[in-house]
Amino acid sequence: MPLSLAQRRAYDLAKTLMICVVLIQTDAGYGVMPASEFDGPAEAIVHEYDPFG
Repeated sequence: MPLSLAQRRAYDLAKTLMICVVLIQTDAGYGVMPASEFDGPAEAIVHEYDPFG
């Protein structure tokens, strides 16, 4: 998924579900997932969206 779409999706997901979400970069592009489920390398994280911050 392109970066601009991933950024919008991550922000929307964090605000809707009220959970911390990370935007990660992979070999296939960008992805969005709950921060609590991410167990990959910290270098893969592009940005963390915190709905409480």
